[in-house]
Amino acid sequence: MNIFTHYFLPLGKLKQLAGQTAIYGLSSIVGRLLNYLLVPLYTNIFTPGQYGVVTELYAYLSFLIIVLTYGMETGFFRFCESGKNDTRVYSTSLISLFVSSSFFILLSVIFAKPVATALDYGNHSEYIIWLGLIIGFDAMSAIPFAWLRQQGKAFRFASVKLINIAVNICLNLFFLILCPYLILHGYKIPVWLYNPAVGVGYVFVANMIASAVTLILLIPDMRVAWVFDNGLWKKLLIYSLPLLIAGLAGMVNETFDRAMLKQLLPDASTAMEQLGIYGANYKVAILMTIFIQTFRFAAEPFFFSQAKEKNAKELYAEVMKYFVIFGLFIFLGVMLYLDIVKYFIGPEFRSGLKIVPILLLANLFLGIFFNLSIWYKLTNKTHWGAYLALFGAAITIILNFWLIPIIGYMGSAWATLICYFAMMVVSYLIGNIFYKINYPLLRIGIYFAVASGIYIISQVHQISSMSLSLFVNTILFLLFVAFVYYMEPLLKQKFKRH
Repeated sequence: MNIFTHYFLPLGKLKQLAGQTAIYGLSSIVGRLLNYLLVPLYTNIFTPGQYGVVTELYAYLSFLIIVLTYGMETGFFRFCESGKNDTRVYSTSLISLFVSSSFFILLSVIFAKPVATALDYGNHSEYIIWLGLIIGFDAMSAIPFAWLRQQGKAFRFASVKLINIAVNICLNLFFLILCPYLILHGYKIPVWLYNPAVGVGYVFVANMIASAVTLILLIPDMRVAWVFDNGLWKKLLIYSLPLLIAGLAGMVNETFDRAMLKQLLPDASTAMEQLGIYGANYKVAILMTIFIQTFRFAAEPFFFSQAKEKNAKELYAEVMKYFVIFGLFIFLGVMLYLDIVKYFIGPEFRSGLKIVPILLLANLFLGIFFNLSIWYKLTNKTHWGAYLALFGAAITIILNFWLIPIIGYMGSAWATLICYFAMMVVSYLIGNIFYKINYPLLRIGIYFAVASGIYIISQVHQISSMSLSLFVNTILFLLFVAFVYYMEPLLKQKFKRH
């Protein structure tokens, strides 16, 4: 391959992916950052124990949304290979999710009381109903959002997402700040509109209403010929169900710790408090999660669309390299400025900041694993995705049962890091057998080494003055930027052209 092909041929494709990621990121980054501002609100209004309720129930929500979408989004992308079939694939997958989600909502209402009792929320069965509605509405919205991504309607996608976030935030402010303020100053609010006894439950109410509004806004995008192709549906399920298993196992990796901390911590009296601290500090690592999510929104349809190109593997390798670079920028950006970032959570929660670097690296490894997963999606070997996720789930479960009773939520953080690292390595090794891509491992390893060295230096210098410490850390961050600029000819050419 000549130098022109190596450095400049991927540039247009990378710019396309970066542009799509930026637009999807508008909704996710701005939205997540706005939602992130709810964390200081929650951690200053609620006690760690009360916030533990939010952390635990949202862990179950994350798990169940995987069940309710059962890999259908990726199946939708895989079968939308020709424009003539797009509408039929869309309609079939949409009807499938609508029927299953409606059934789930019905079950949530019928069995709310026994489920609440099993989770030790016997006095709040309404939590289960609200969560059931959130999950059902979000699952129904999944395919319309996938349709917008597949059709390249990134601005439409972003606008609906931003409206969802705006409604959620406004309702949180209304229920948690405005209503208590008005009552404190003698105003009477109808009990049907606001009941102080609901308390932390208003977090779920706000989310439920926002999810309903989102589904309503997506109705115009559902105006297609509603046709259910039973044969196509079976093919979708055969392709997607291994991804459901992978998704469930993956969600075990992501949420099992929060679901089990309450059960496994040796001191039951402080379990909800510790769960709240862990959940709040997990949010501090949110920038890495946002980056991975926005990248995935753009990358999945992009990867499939480029699969038949001659230089597809070279392009995937370049994407991986720049993904790691930007992931390391985020890692250093959070850790070098943690003295500022920590103020986004309340003082009672800051004892858990020590898990932040562990979770940042863990999520970066998860993002690399997602990049690597293209080999089993393109080769229709999605069962390997299930095997890898089950492998990770086994590590997560074993390490959480072992470490939580010994070192508490630190054990959960280390289990997450080890799990994602192991999944990343094994996926790479197996991918080399079925769909070998020559990733620039040496270059990626150098970036990891330099970023790690910079982080270690920042931890060693221990400057007492916060302003001086931030100044030194800024110099260190700029050194990494300069190093990347020096190492990447494509970036240098890009800047020279401008």
